[in-house]
Amino acid sequence: MPLRRCGRHRRRSHSRRKPRRDWAGGLPTDVLLSIFHRLDHADVLMSADRVCRAWRRAARDEPSLWRRITMRWHERFADTDRFAMDIAAVRRSAGQCEAFCGDYFVDDGFLDMQAPCLKSLRLIHCDLVTDESLMAAIMAHPLLEELEISLCGNINSDWVDYAREEISKLKHLRKNTHFVNCRESVRDFEAQELATFMPDLRSLQLFGNVLSNEWLEAILDSCPKLEYLDIRHCFNIDMDTTLLSKCASQKTIHLCGLQMVGRIVSEDSDDSNFYYDP
Repeated sequence: MPLRRCGRHRRRSHSRRKPRRDWAGGLPTDVLLSIFHRLDHADVLMSADRVCRAWRRAARDEPSLWRRITMRWHERFADTDRFAMDIAAVRRSAGQCEAFCGDYFVDDGFLDMQAPCLKSLRLIHCDLVTDESLMAAIMAHPLLEELEISLCGNINSDWVDYAREEISKLKHLRKNTHFVNCRESVRDFEAQELATFMPDLRSLQLFGNVLSNEWLEAILDSCPKLEYLDIRHCFNIDMDTTLLSKCASQKTIHLCGLQMVGRIVSEDSDDSNFYYDP
């Protein structure tokens, strides 16, 4: 008899246990979005989407989460169609995407995306992007103001020649090169086109460029609104008194790895070859 009573007691205590709280699905939407905004968007697509239905709904049905998209490469995405992830991210913005940054995530097909509100496009390590597709994307997004092209091997030095009128709307430009031989005698097509067709530039970064004194002066003369200039590792530049006086109006100058505000410091370097690592 005592054993039976103990058994019944155990069953009754088990039935009185409180159900476990669904902490994941029970979070308010604004809390979920606050969590998701702290993640890379690739992680939202690959991880947060799979937690529960509530998380998937918040990640899928809230366009504000996808207004500014950052897709960074990680080795765990090696077996994933990363280009399809890009397209899925932009689609979730429901036309509200204003800024997109892709690191190893962009190819020519992705640049056909429809993002009418796009103002900022940053491409890093995107070797599958070509000049023609890049210019088509610039022409398709009339609100675009900021463009970054860093370590994209298929973007040639004369890329700006494809859409001269369209690039005139850009206010912020970054063009960074992975490797350059500063002893090569190459005409600086980029600087020539920048000086001619981009008068509204506010900030310019040319890391590892064959930029010469002549065309740097032309840029400074043709871009009166320029406030930020980064020409680190442009070893063909000789900062003489003429350039120093022209750069005096710039608020921030980066030169050969040194950042100075309100003035320029030149740093001698014997390196003719270098690598850029953002």
